[in-house]
This record gives sequence, structure tokens and C-alpha cells, in this order.
Amino acid sequence: MTLQLQHVTKKYKDFTAVNDLNFTIEKGEIFGLIGQNGAGKTTTFRMILDLQETTAGTITWDGKSVNAINRDVLGYLPEERGIFPTMKVEDQLYFFGELRGMKKAELKKEIDFWISRFELEEKRKDKAETLSKGNQQKVQLIASFIHKPQFLILDEPFSGLDPVNKDLLKDAILLLKEQGTTILFSSHQMDNVEELCDHLCLLKRGVSLFSGSLLDLKKQYGKIKLAVRTDWSTTQLLAL
Repeated sequence: MTLQLQHVTKKYKDFTAVNDLNFTIEKGEIFGLIGQNGAGKTTTFRMILDLQETTAGTITWDGKSVNAINRDVLGYLPEERGIFPTMKVEDQLYFFGELRGMKKAELKKEIDFWISRFELEEKRKDKAETLSKGNQQKVQLIASFIHKPQFLILDEPFSGLDPVNKDLLKDAILLLKEQGTTILFSSHQMDNVEELCDHLCLLKRGVSLFSGSLLDLKKQYGKIKLAVRTDWSTTQLLAL
């Protein structure tokens, strides 16, 4: 099952948020969408999720238009975090899983596993509003894939996480990949991309600067020549 964007453009009156975007994500792949704020990452996600219409171009999943697929095959962690503040952690996960058609009995195993994996065991009966921002983010992350989606979109999932929780998230992403989940995530930090991604797309102001493998990116942009002029002699420089 492949996600494919072909000549996708999104315009808002005279402003072009995404311009002629093309890339393909294969089943079981981790794909990174890289760019600073305003690059068009979230707009691209919303079009893939059919939350916004494209101005031009096509987006397909397994050969079908994204507006015609079963929504339960998708999982989404938005950049704007939002969980129910007065609902307990465990109850939140049951709620989101049941919304996606899962039964309470089958959810229990998944919830127990991921709560333990993300070191939330002591927090499972706590209200979300009492959690740290990092733990709230972990709860919402679990909610995005508790129903075992085929395709998972994570919008800036590492934002606001400390190094320990970043490592927990990276391990979870790699485990989901092993289980066959196709993952698309955005980031503005290349270190996350290098550790996780099979392929990536670099976006700047809605335009793709590069799309391909990390190896190809390094071959294309990895060599930098630096020339330095100085009045110092070679002997003086070597003595530094």
C-alpha cells in the first residue's frame, strides 16, 4: 500500500502554501517531511488526511483517492496538542480506541503495553491536566496509533520532549515500523531524520528542494568547500 502525491498544490487566494509537491511513500517506510515553520508541512498533512482540499494535483492511498478510503486506516498526531484535561489517562485511550471501532477487550492489551512502554504506569489513573507536558504528549501519541493504523502521521512529534522521552518515542516509531505501519512525520531537526527515515522531502515555502533517500541527500549536498584567507604563515597556523 503506497501513499502518492502527484503535482499537489494548495493556494489560499494569492498565497501558495504548497506548490507542485511530488513524493511517494512505500508500505512500512518511515518518511520525513523536513522544513521550518511555514514550510507547508502541516498543510500537506491536512490534505493527505482530506481535512483540506487540494487546489490541484492528486493524493492516493493504495491507488484510491484519500477522500474515498476508510478513515480508520489512518492515525494522526496534530501539532496542536489536545486531550481531554479532566479525563483519566487510561479512559482517554479507551475512548479514542473505541472511536476507531475497537472493542474494550482488545484495547486493554494495547493500552497496557504502551502505558508500560512509555513509563506511564503510575499515571494511568491520573487526570490529563495533572500531567507534565511531556507526559501529556505521550498520551496523545499513544491515542494516535492505539487502533493500529496502517498509515500514521506525526506532526512535530519530538517538539517539547526531553532527551529521555525522545528516545522512547524513537524506539516506539521503529517498533511500529517493524509491525508494518507506514509512518510520515515532520521535523525541523535533521538528527531525528537521520536516525529514523528511509526517505525524506525538504520543504521551503511550500516548494520541495529535495525528495529521496538520506544517502542521496548527503551525496548531493554533503560536500562543502571552505576557503580561508589569512596573513598568518603555515608555521603559525600549525602552532595553534
